[in-house]
Amino acid sequence: MKLTTRGHYSVKALLDLSLQPAGTVSSVNAIAARQSLPAPYLEKLLIELRRSHLVSAIRGAHGGYQLAKPPSQISLGQILEAVGESASPFADSAGANPDQAEDWVTSMLWQRLHQKLEDAFYSITLEDLYYDARSWQAAQGEGASFVV
Repeated sequence: MKLTTRGHYSVKALLDLSLQPAGTVSSVNAIAARQSLPAPYLEKLLIELRRSHLVSAIRGAHGGYQLAKPPSQISLGQILEAVGESASPFADSAGANPDQAEDWVTSMLWQRLHQKLEDAFYSITLEDLYYDARSWQAAQGEGASFVV
């Protein structure tokens, strides 16, 4: 499975914010530079994430963005949902009316896989990714920067 650009960049941005010291506000340009993202596109995503109450915006010369909730309360599913992405690559087959038993079996299989994948996205938190990122950084040695 592959995340769309919208989903990938949104997760990268929020993970970047979770890696900053508590209370730190990061500008769009700072996040974009650290994660090698285009700032104008990132700005649009952060606006959507703010509307979904996942980040908060601080105005002013020293303004920027910070997480609106602890990383343990933000799931990958919420991030994807906030930017209009589906948590599943499978087509919605709930309205299908298969004529053959084989089609029904296949339809039920995909529906169950869809539900399992969606459950997984909502069970993985930003905190889980944060600890994975910190472990990776520690393994790389001092001074390693983290680009998702």
